[in-house]
Amino acid sequence: MQSRTQTCEELRIGDVGKTVTLCGWYENIRKVSKTLAFLVLRDFYGVTQVVIETEEMMEKLSGINRESTLSITGVVRERSSKNPELPTGEIEVVPEKIEVLGKCIYNELPFEVTRSREADENARLKYRYLDLRNPEVKNKIVLRSRIVQALRNAMIAQGFLEITTPVLTCSSPEGARDYLVPSRLHPGKFYALPQAPQQFKQILMASGFDRYFQIAPCFRDEDARADRSPGEFYQLDMEMAFASQEDVFQVLEEVLPPIFAEYGVYKTASKAPFRRIAYREAMEKYGTDKPDLRIDLTLTDVTELLGGCGFEPFREGQVIKAVVVHGFEGSRKVIDKLMAEVEVISGGKPYWFKAGENGELAGGIAKFLSERREKVIEALGLQNGDFVALSAGSRAEAGKTGGVLIKTLGNAVPGHMNKEAYEFCWIVDFPMYEIGEESGKLEFCHNPFSMPQGGLDALKNKDPLSILAWQYDLVVNGVELSSGAVRNHDPEIMVEAFRLVGLKEEDVKGKFPAMYNAFCYGAPPHAGIAPGVDRMVMLIAGEESIREIIPFPMNKNAQDLMMGAPAEVDQKQLEDVHIAVVPEKD
Repeated sequence: MQSRTQTCEELRIGDVGKTVTLCGWYENIRKVSKTLAFLVLRDFYGVTQVVIETEEMMEKLSGINRESTLSITGVVRERSSKNPELPTGEIEVVPEKIEVLGKCIYNELPFEVTRSREADENARLKYRYLDLRNPEVKNKIVLRSRIVQALRNAMIAQGFLEITTPVLTCSSPEGARDYLVPSRLHPGKFYALPQAPQQFKQILMASGFDRYFQIAPCFRDEDARADRSPGEFYQLDMEMAFASQEDVFQVLEEVLPPIFAEYGVYKTASKAPFRRIAYREAMEKYGTDKPDLRIDLTLTDVTELLGGCGFEPFREGQVIKAVVVHGFEGSRKVIDKLMAEVEVISGGKPYWFKAGENGELAGGIAKFLSERREKVIEALGLQNGDFVALSAGSRAEAGKTGGVLIKTLGNAVPGHMNKEAYEFCWIVDFPMYEIGEESGKLEFCHNPFSMPQGGLDALKNKDPLSILAWQYDLVVNGVELSSGAVRNHDPEIMVEAFRLVGLKEEDVKGKFPAMYNAFCYGAPPHAGIAPGVDRMVMLIAGEESIREIIPFPMNKNAQDLMMGAPAEVDQKQLEDVHIAVVPEKD
């Protein structure tokens, strides 16, 4: 610990005349003459101006590169030219002693520290320790720390007990690829890093713990996205015994809005209760199960109204969806650009027309609708100047394109999106099963550990595709924060649920032995959820890339450029864990 008397953010006009010692990084210097220069000293807390006024002190700085760490002892005085934008802008320090604590040996930096966000991302990740010195970058990590602390305090206040679960465990079919860890003591066997603490937290419920949570690390070998980091991520993992779906909702509706409102770039957040939207309603009305409720646009099914109008994409058998936008005054060039964006994002071609001032339909596909003009205007409630965007295809295709239309037009047309708020909603009543796109067979739609609505009777007597599950997603501003469920705690119901997807009782016992056996000793009904911490902080901070709020993120190719991971290891290390590396075949 260096004997600094103050940080670089503390000194004020009341400190004038004091002798102080500051420690920090040599950020920059502006030389006026041989005996006058202004140096900026920066530490974790802020910056202070240091005025060099003698040849002796100028000589002390000779040969010292920027970003070296310095200890500066001197007298505080009032600045003649004050800087109202800085907390320390009324004072400066005149040094009596300058000492180099840590020398930067490089004359040239890979990027300007205070402008690091403008640098190439790979350079930022390789020199992350320099990137993090940028106050703008550092503050995002500070914000993350405060949010995590607030989440922890809120959960404890709700009566939850923080319990850590193992990081070395067994491979489990969670839906993504595992990271495997070879065992030295057990040749040919592997641990797996947990994709989530799912089984452990459910076993805790069966063990008699009532309310569990942790800020849990999760590991999944999957590709990066703007809102998902490859490798590892963190989630606010929670589980409640003797709990229903509404019990889980009540906890998060009390925990999250105050944190979003206090720390977020937007200062308003939905209050309890959040809006509940059934999955099928969300898909029909918004074209997605992640609706952004800040946007007031919705989809209308116009298949009967516009089907068979002579426009080929609206032929019989196609589902047609419409989005009516009031107050859109965009030119044809603007419309074409927006429609092109929608097509790139959705993969489906959108169509459009406008309601003219004289009650006529104009532009786009209007000529195919002339005979139905009055019905179209009445059914859609069109007013002069309204813009109508359309999608067509299978139900899924029309919905997907329609959902992108809502998002694109909501962002582009003034008055249709409240951008200064956090709008939460619950998506509920997910289907228990679906037909897999690749397999063509019955598969679990969401979490296989969920309780089916209707229990064992529904599994035995209903069409599997009609069965709903006690599953729910938490969505904010069009981003999925979490999936959760009321868990299937009954071994008989669990076996039947897996039987429908082709797994026998012995398969269930073999894949989930600990949890299955624990449930055979009288498990309580329980429910839980696990909002993503990284994604939550990204939304609160108003960032579009999740890498901005992670201290040491990987790049898009799952590489740690700073540490050089993944990396080769020597032969002895491979032999210790009984691993042979087989070259890829050409």
